[in-house]
Amino acid sequence: MPTWRLRDFRDDDLDGAVRIWDQGRQADDSLPVFPVSEVMSAAGAGAPAVVAVVDDLVIGMAVAQEQGDRAWITLIALAGTWRHRGVGSALIAGLERRLRLHGVRRIAALLAPGATGTTALENSGYRTRPGLILYEKVEHFGASDAGLLAELGGRVLPRGLWEALAGMTREKEAIERRIVLPLAEPVLADRYGVTPPKAVILFGPPGTGKTSFARAVASRLQWPFVELFPSRLAAAASEGLATSLRDTFADLAELETVLLFIDEVEEIAGTRSGNAVDPGHGVTNELLKLIPGFRDHDDRLLICATNSVRSLDPAFLRPGRFDYVIPVGPPDSAARAAIWRRYLGTAARDVEQHRLVEASEMFTPADIESAARKGAHAAFEREVDDRRDAPATTQDYLAAIADTRPTLTDRALTEFNEDIERYERR
Repeated sequence: MPTWRLRDFRDDDLDGAVRIWDQGRQADDSLPVFPVSEVMSAAGAGAPAVVAVVDDLVIGMAVAQEQGDRAWITLIALAGTWRHRGVGSALIAGLERRLRLHGVRRIAALLAPGATGTTALENSGYRTRPGLILYEKVEHFGASDAGLLAELGGRVLPRGLWEALAGMTREKEAIERRIVLPLAEPVLADRYGVTPPKAVILFGPPGTGKTSFARAVASRLQWPFVELFPSRLAAAASEGLATSLRDTFADLAELETVLLFIDEVEEIAGTRSGNAVDPGHGVTNELLKLIPGFRDHDDRLLICATNSVRSLDPAFLRPGRFDYVIPVGPPDSAARAAIWRRYLGTAARDVEQHRLVEASEMFTPADIESAARKGAHAAFEREVDDRRDAPATTQDYLAAIADTRPTLTDRALTEFNEDIERYERR
């Protein structure tokens, strides 16, 4: 077995450190308390950090952050083949020596049970504090951002919107893999040469859930969510829509983190006529110029949604501006079943769901929500009149389906399938 040695962390150790951290995370199946991106940034900025190396290969790393006479060990990572060989204890001892030189007298570590480093800490004299509970709240914008976010009509959406999305498995998987994961795991994405997306387009028939997906992504990332409404922007523009658009993007640039959502983007990015005096020509030009600047900043994501991707200006759809163009189509039978279950709630056990799924074949998620609401309201009114404690029935919901005009048509589906062949990019 080759010998190892300790030394201070260097910038060129980053890839090796991330590699062994990733190995340990997969082996432990535990979530780190301190994000690896935060820990590595701190180490690169001069926080106490030591590595164990064999020749130039990193086999272990430990990092701490100081707060006066107290310090927190934020990372202990070991290569799998070097566990239980004393490397972890040596890393901790190396950190302790450096921390004592800075006047630190109290050192603590916060790890998930069974995570890499727990044995090394116990062998190094650290003791657990039973009965403690970790409380944590992550804010992705500072106090100075809060006022601006409110002015822009934005907010941080509640957690759980992603998990609440029912059905639409294909779309959800594509959006999670292409959009969410690279943004949620930027260090790992960088390690594998994956560039997190900065701008994407969701297209599909009305009511298929494009807005819900955008909101769910913001909820999943816990990023501030700002929705830009082209129609409202036009109504409020006193100096022209292009100027109003430019001013809005200038305000957004002040936010450190933001997910900007533009619905019905075809209103401000439609195919240009070629006539320079056409008002739409200038607005589209302005948006085309603003997107590259938006992309220059980290922790920013632009999601545009359109019901008619074929009406967008060709320059708007270029790969250099948008990383992905993802279709969000109508729900299939499995997705409709999941959506019905969500809206039926406790009534699901008393209803023949398969009949509702069959009867709502041309329904979007929004159509199903509307029909479910109508069916439930019919039962509510019956209860108010008769007081018989009669829950909503299959017939209530079938009647509601019959009373709901479906958004989808054969023509819309044909055009959507054509658009997938021509425009999809993921």
